[in-house]
Amino acid sequence: MALEKEIEKQGDTSSFSTPRLESDADTDRKPDAEFLERTPTTGPPWTEEEEARARRKIDLSVLPLLCLGLLVFQFDRMNLASALTDGFAEHAGIDQDTVNLGNQLLFLGTVALEIPSNMLLQKVGPRKWISVQVLLFGFVGTMQIFIHNRAGYIASRLCLGLAESGYIPGSIFTISTWYTKRERARRVAVFFIGMFGGNAVSPLLASGILKLGGRQGMAGWQWLFLIEGLFTFFVATLFFCLLAGSPEIPRPLIGPGGIIRFNESDRRILQERLDLDNGILLQSGSELLPRKPKAHIPLSVVWKTVKQYRRWPHFVSTFCVFSTWSPLTTYTPSIIMSFGFDRINANALSAVGASLAPIIAFIFASISDFTNKRGLSVIAAQSCYLAALIVGRSVQPLVGTWGHWGLWTAINAFAVCYHPAHNTWLQLNCHEAEERSISIAMWVMSANTGMMVGTWYFRANDKLSTYNTGLLIQICMVAVGIAFAILQEVIYLVHNRRVAEKQRNEDSTYGSQEGLGDMGKIYVP
Repeated sequence: MALEKEIEKQGDTSSFSTPRLESDADTDRKPDAEFLERTPTTGPPWTEEEEARARRKIDLSVLPLLCLGLLVFQFDRMNLASALTDGFAEHAGIDQDTVNLGNQLLFLGTVALEIPSNMLLQKVGPRKWISVQVLLFGFVGTMQIFIHNRAGYIASRLCLGLAESGYIPGSIFTISTWYTKRERARRVAVFFIGMFGGNAVSPLLASGILKLGGRQGMAGWQWLFLIEGLFTFFVATLFFCLLAGSPEIPRPLIGPGGIIRFNESDRRILQERLDLDNGILLQSGSELLPRKPKAHIPLSVVWKTVKQYRRWPHFVSTFCVFSTWSPLTTYTPSIIMSFGFDRINANALSAVGASLAPIIAFIFASISDFTNKRGLSVIAAQSCYLAALIVGRSVQPLVGTWGHWGLWTAINAFAVCYHPAHNTWLQLNCHEAEERSISIAMWVMSANTGMMVGTWYFRANDKLSTYNTGLLIQICMVAVGIAFAILQEVIYLVHNRRVAEKQRNEDSTYGSQEGLGDMGKIYVP
């Protein structure tokens, strides 16, 4: 019974250390006298309404910006799929294998700088690093209009991957510095709406933008790269002017304080509620003790996190299952076009499954938050995706044009439904801020490595059967991913059971973790 309460606590108020991203002179200022007068020795010194108002400001400022950044991130990565329907491959003189190679290099570039980017974010802060990143991949995305041969295509995909590396783990870590653990899964799901929404909106925009082909001597695919690249530049400007850095420094790099401003009361509520959530509210009577700044992540912490074997099934499961999304993002419009739809309608119809994806992902993330059954929520979501793949491959020879479209729409709708819930499951089982930052980077690396491998699942010689062999590979990879998710659940349950037995044998509170090292930590299954 005590163990169950401790696990529930891990999902609500476990001993994470509060992240500190940026130092600033105002953090050494004396605490507000009126605030301290209201501060009791126990319990939160604010009302639920005050906390909800402060949290709502994050929901309306930081979270939408990060989501918008991920939207343009996906635009610049995804618009290749629509460009392929407009003769881009023929213009550049590349075949399907070269398209796959370019995408593989994109993911390789992302993986290569994932951890260094996250370490740099810790040092310079999200306001600077994330804003510059959006500017960088917007520039590379725009320059794709000049591609005219195989070498240019390969170079552009690699540079785009290098420019994008670190954005997703950096943004997820930034979210963890603003929200409590009970709030995180749904906010991560909202953040990933940017990626899944980009997957949905990109072909819809393309169906209109491609009609500009021939104007000003430019092909439709060139207009696509240009317009979406310039929009990314605009979003980068919004980041510089509006993105608040952290609860301690809730103001953007440029301008007085953004559209939505955090007052002193908001700032303190947001800081101290995280301390309460983490079980480390630093109080001595009425004095609030200053927090120690954390300017960088030592290499020793990186190595300690990497060699933590208990979390590796998370990464293997993510690698296997997420690899299957790669060919779907590249070839879904072309697949639908092969059913007899024209270029414009194929791009529009491919958006339906992608539009359903964030809704389904949010449902599973909400189930994960409300039940605190993190592992079971992930396994259930992955199982639904596996069922969609099996049905799609089995029924495909028996249906007509619209039936084919319905099957591929269902596959796309469930392809990433587990992803936000899985990320939160991993975060809740990291016990230090630095450890969480590196683990998120490793999780995104595993996803991108999977995407890199997945670029080869759909081959040209499999196209006539509508990628029947490719679907079989996807089914196998998802099944393996589910097996590792189950293994992860078992590892946590067995570890917790051993902790409980040691508690009973020694008649001690193992959850304090004093002198016990990693063996004393309770995990959230």
